Amino acid sequence: MSTTAPGSITNTGVNAQEAAAKKRQSKPRLMSLDALRGFDMFWILGGEALFGALLMLTGWAGWQWGDTQMHHSEWNGFRFYDLIFPLFIFLSGVALGLSPKRLDKLPMQERMPVYRHGIKRLFLLLLLGILYNHGWGTGAPADPDKVRYASVLGRIAFAWFFAALLVWHTSLRTQVLVALGILVVYGAVQLWLPFPGGQAGVLSPTESINAYVDSLLLPGVSYQGRTPDPEGVLSTLPAVVNALAGVFVGHFIVKSHPKGEWAKVGLLSVAGGVCLALGWLLDGVIPVNKELWTSSFVLVTSGWSMLLLALFYALVDVLKWQKLAFIFVVIGTNAIIIYLASSIVDWKYIAQSVFGGVIAALPENAQPFGAVIGLLTVQWLVLYWMYRRNIFVRI
Repeated sequence: MSTTAPGSITNTGVNAQEAAAKKRQSKPRLMSLDALRGFDMFWILGGEALFGALLMLTGWAGWQWGDTQMHHSEWNGFRFYDLIFPLFIFLSGVALGLSPKRLDKLPMQERMPVYRHGIKRLFLLLLLGILYNHGWGTGAPADPDKVRYASVLGRIAFAWFFAALLVWHTSLRTQVLVALGILVVYGAVQLWLPFPGGQAGVLSPTESINAYVDSLLLPGVSYQGRTPDPEGVLSTLPAVVNALAGVFVGHFIVKSHPKGEWAKVGLLSVAGGVCLALGWLLDGVIPVNKELWTSSFVLVTSGWSMLLLALFYALVDVLKWQKLAFIFVVIGTNAIIIYLASSIVDWKYIAQSVFGGVIAALPENAQPFGAVIGLLTVQWLVLYWMYRRNIFVRI
């Protein structure tokens, strides 16, 4: 993890800083990528409570539908909140695809810094994921058997790392074949592979091959004692495809198109629609299910991810409506650190300390809405302070 801030250049480091600056300038960067990442994180930081608060404020039943979308599906099915996690993985893949590096033909001494960074990132995210799991309360237990090792950050780490290995060592064609192969093999394993104590093809909250594999390979405890763990071992494999889908989109966006940027928006939208259609068609064979991260779930979430990126790319990078996206850009440029802080910082206490008097003065039905706005505001102001000072925490 590193931070950058103005005023850190020394005489001895000028050449290195200039070289790094040239490298950053040559590397394509989409503001829409940061904006969409920030939009994704916005709901985790407290935005998911907006619809319920608006329902209390206005009494309009239409907000009830939005509030329902801010909760995960109970088992099979899909809601907007189910997209937040795979969208983040997808966006990590887009960043890979924007500047892909082939390492397999380079000398080993040139590869090693990239390998070291990748391995460091993998293990750091795994450790931070454990910290996030036990951020409040008593902290991580001293007994290793009572620690929850699987985590959201852990899945992001594995998905990015294995996608990166493919980007570094294989052609785009091979990556496409690997992605398709994972979806087919994973679906076949869930539907047809028998396992001890269970029946092939049974995908229930209490019985599945995912739960069996977790019982064999996943140390520690599972999320809320559930089987399988929603970030378990077997279901991490198809998450790699969400990252690879982002890689393919990154490859596509970074290349010029003879018909211009709007053609990219159109083609990306079509690709997203096709993935959505395929995912829901496959739902009849293997259900769309976040807990099991089924192949149909990968297709549906990849489709929505493409559609959202097409929308943000059109608004932010094509139409240049960058001022409207600024609120989300501020969040997106420090997404990992604010996600981690949501576990180890009591933002509600801080918001209450700053805005408690104002919230208490509001009418009773407006107080939940005021509390949500206060919570989001204090987090955004911290991120804005970091943004203005050019402090970006990278992993």
